[in-house]
Amino acid sequence: MTIAIPFDNSYSALPEGFYTRLAPEPVAAPSLVAFNADLAALLRIDVPTDRDELAAIFSGNAVPEGAAPLAQLYAGHQFGQFNPQLGDGRAHLLGEVVGTDGVRRDIQLKGSGRTPYSRMGDGRAWLGPVLREYVVSEAMHAMGVPTTRALAAVRTGETVLREAPLPGAVLTRVAQSHIRVGTFQIFAARRDIDALQALCDYTIARHYPDADGPADLLQRVIDRQAALVAHWTSLGFIHGVMNTDNCTLSGETIDYGPCAFMDAYHPDTVFSSIDRFGRYGYAAQADIIVWNMAQLATALVPLMPDPEAAVQDFTARVHGMADTIRAEWERRFAAKIGISTPQAGDATLVADLLTQMQAGRADFTNTFRGLLHGTARDEFADRDAYDDWHARWQARIADEPEPEALMARTNPAFIPRNHRIEQMIEAAVAGDDAPFHRLNAVLARPFEDQPDAADLARTPLPAEVVRATFCGT
Repeated sequence: MTIAIPFDNSYSALPEGFYTRLAPEPVAAPSLVAFNADLAALLRIDVPTDRDELAAIFSGNAVPEGAAPLAQLYAGHQFGQFNPQLGDGRAHLLGEVVGTDGVRRDIQLKGSGRTPYSRMGDGRAWLGPVLREYVVSEAMHAMGVPTTRALAAVRTGETVLREAPLPGAVLTRVAQSHIRVGTFQIFAARRDIDALQALCDYTIARHYPDADGPADLLQRVIDRQAALVAHWTSLGFIHGVMNTDNCTLSGETIDYGPCAFMDAYHPDTVFSSIDRFGRYGYAAQADIIVWNMAQLATALVPLMPDPEAAVQDFTARVHGMADTIRAEWERRFAAKIGISTPQAGDATLVADLLTQMQAGRADFTNTFRGLLHGTARDEFADRDAYDDWHARWQARIADEPEPEALMARTNPAFIPRNHRIEQMIEAAVAGDDAPFHRLNAVLARPFEDQPDAADLARTPLPAEVVRATFCGT
């Protein structure tokens, strides 16, 4: 084996009750779909040129030297209902590396076989969700959103049974860690204070080394998650399944299951096929992240010397999160219309535009990008109303230093549009990976106008509209 991954594992040094050590299950005939060479360089991975070796390693058929494969244990609230034991049911953490930027990251295989936490599942993933997560997570990274990333995608040469027989695949996911709110919840629910304290200490050391205890940890996570969700909404992104086991302590976006980007703007937009009541819809995400942080706070209370005082303190911190999200939202949306320093009245200016967009079913991404190029008016049926708003907006940004430059770097020209993702998956299932590679190449430069890729910025035709997305399990 010629690949060299500089593993420096720390999670595997935690007590055995945090995980189960086991190797991935081999697959029949791995073949490489994609490998992220730029990310590999960041991770200081010495990459072989042999695609078969890469396929063997990132399918789980060969465990590289220095790896310490394990499946992590956690619990979580799923659509508001607490499940006391979840865990990695189809994933194996190979180990950790410290990148050229000094940041420690996990390398995890997803779809790599059964574990003790599989809960009757097959431990596998099919090709569609693997390619969706690869494309969307890398696009989110290119847009500056804190996120897990994709290192490799491999076909397994096996069939996965879902609604129909489908080609299997394994994704290699990279994250600053896979510590979730649910990781804290399982030890709090078990009243295992020693494990809870060990997890708290480890999380602080890994992610917030200057944090002063559990209360400060809670505040740091609150601040990161508030900024993250505001960033999502500024891009029209809908996570789709914001369970507490999909909410990281690092503040990264994780688990791109039934995720989607809005086309026509509407705050009540929901795509996830399993979100029947809109719990994780576009506008609900701000409320849900506050709820998730309340669950983290509850899990941390047992570590405090005065639990009653802690409840009061933590409640105030969680309740204050709404104001933090609102401030982040106002800052990001002000930037989208070219305002660098928001003032009183700017939130109303943004809200008035969004109201018109909702009424006219204007495309979210193309409207904001169109403000830069003078084409936003074309998105509106009531153009007189838009003209009135446009005059107010022009008056507001007249004294802004560089509104065009600000809008150009905050309003992407390209997003992973749902219909293009579905078309890419259909092509890949048929054996054609060209649309997948083209999407990745274009979305790596989302803020650049790319005339040759204008079709990828086009809104869906009526027959192309995606109304529901699926998690793939």
